[in-house]
Amino acid sequence: MKHRGPILVVDDEEVNCMILKTNLSLAGYDVETALSAEEAMRLPLAGYSLILLDVMMDNMSGFEFARVLRSHPETSSIPIIFCTAKDSEESVLEGYDNGADDYVRKPFSIKELVLRVKGVMRRCYDEPGVINFDTLKINTIEKRCYIDEKEVVLTRTEFDLLFLLVSNPGVFFSRDEILDRIWSHDGIVLDRTVDVNINRLRRKIGCYGKNIVTKSGFGYGFEEQS
Repeated sequence: MKHRGPILVVDDEEVNCMILKTNLSLAGYDVETALSAEEAMRLPLAGYSLILLDVMMDNMSGFEFARVLRSHPETSSIPIIFCTAKDSEESVLEGYDNGADDYVRKPFSIKELVLRVKGVMRRCYDEPGVINFDTLKINTIEKRCYIDEKEVVLTRTEFDLLFLLVSNPGVFFSRDEILDRIWSHDGIVLDRTVDVNINRLRRKIGCYGKNIVTKSGFGYGFEEQS
């Protein structure tokens, strides 16, 4: 993955910083921490690839710090993920208004957060028009899929289905949601059609088929497997 430097975690709770640092390090990232926005501002911010930012901190809030980052050319493009207990709709909208690339509400699972980080990293640093997951490569311009640089021949529907799931890691879509997104112009389509195409897609993408997960009551999603 093409990114410039470590991830910076900014949270006034030291235990939160250590938990995030430990788990993101296990996921393969270099991670540094700061216990306040003021401490973070003394760091060489332009060198970070992503900033995980709490909102409710003493003195300068996360929202204020984000505005500072976005106001300077050397830090304006650094991805920001807010990780906060402020979970109202107004707070989420304020987060995005202040330049958030994602907004994760506490309490969250570490697995979900790592997936969100990976998703933002892919969007911001991968080759334009290409989504990579290990050796799985989806070229959204050519509408082609590759594994280990070898093309996997997919139908249009299979490609659209794979793109939907891989571009939203950790998000689960019900059959109705998938039908609406993939088959919205095809007239009457049965729920069973989704299952058939999912099973066929799993077979075609080989070892990555296990990453397409079925969660009872939620639907289908794409998850990293340990």
